[in-house]
Amino acid sequence: MTRVLVLNSGSSSVRYRLFDGAEVLTKGLIQRIGESGGDAADHDEALRILMEKVDLTGLAAVGHRVVHGGERFTASTVVTDEVLAAIEELIPLAPLHNPGALTGLKVARKLLPDVPQVAVFDTAFHATIPPEGALWAIDRELAGRWGLRRYGFHGTSHAYVSRETARVIGKPVGEADVITLHLGNGASATAVRGGRSVATSMGMTPLPGLVMGTRSGDIDPSLIFHLHRVAGLSVEEIEDVLTRRSGMLGLSGAGDLREVLERRAAGDADAALAFDVYCRRIREYVGSYLAVLGRVDAITFTAGVGENAPLVREHALAGLEALGIAVDPDRNARNELIISPEGSPVTVCVVPTEEELEIASEARRAVGSEGSEG
Repeated sequence: MTRVLVLNSGSSSVRYRLFDGAEVLTKGLIQRIGESGGDAADHDEALRILMEKVDLTGLAAVGHRVVHGGERFTASTVVTDEVLAAIEELIPLAPLHNPGALTGLKVARKLLPDVPQVAVFDTAFHATIPPEGALWAIDRELAGRWGLRRYGFHGTSHAYVSRETARVIGKPVGEADVITLHLGNGASATAVRGGRSVATSMGMTPLPGLVMGTRSGDIDPSLIFHLHRVAGLSVEEIEDVLTRRSGMLGLSGAGDLREVLERRAAGDADAALAFDVYCRRIREYVGSYLAVLGRVDAITFTAGVGENAPLVREHALAGLEALGIAVDPDRNARNELIISPEGSPVTVCVVPTEEELEIASEARRAVGSEGSEG
């Protein structure tokens, strides 16, 4: 059996895609769950609606996107009662994301009791980051007790795109050193050595790293103390500022990069500065990861911004020609698969991400091996 249903369950929505091998048979979104006028009263009804719309006979598995696997889950895992309990224990690390996934898992197990349910974790791909890249220089006993370390996210995207990049440049995955840049409303950078993540920009949560639509990315941690002690903001208010009112929105008043680019073109100084901050942060991470890897075969842009914003790609890598990194203006403007000049030491690529396909593939692998836990 090659058919896999992929579910991405949020607190008020369920996004689904049905695969047969790599072919998408159908896809859809059930949204505003539990809201007045929404598509469904609860997740139970949402999945029943899905089952009425979609032929789910002959499924090999249902693959569920789960944002946080903590230190326990370092690979996609067939769901049992014990696994469900462990995912629930991880909710404090991902309070906005894991509850929805947990609900989707419980409902799918109930409605499809004979089909293996597989949890595919965003964090799993980054479990190979060595300790010197995963740990912060804080009290080790405190960090160990509360699981304070770098976990990283967007793992299904970075895994898929890094493998595809190796194929594009004609190297075996195990020999390709790649920097992947997942640029969407959320954004992250990852250094991949021979198919294994060795560094990534997000941390214990998806907040740090690159500048994002509404998230700040990297900041001085003391800024939090200052806002609390001097500005008088509560912890909840500071969290709201950094996750929902920062990033491009905080800098320019617009969280969508398309609007930022429009304002920049019209001469808006705030939008121009926000764009410069955004691109400089990407460039800083590219340089950092080049140092981590020691060499790089390719740099790949992916996700909504990475795949569709030539201006970002051009400016993010500007000035790196001495390092063998350059963007060909014409290829870049055409969104070609390879946008670096012919013969460049480092190949610059634009590779569309396929996170749902990666989840489907992971679900098949997990079912074939009965899953694994880290």
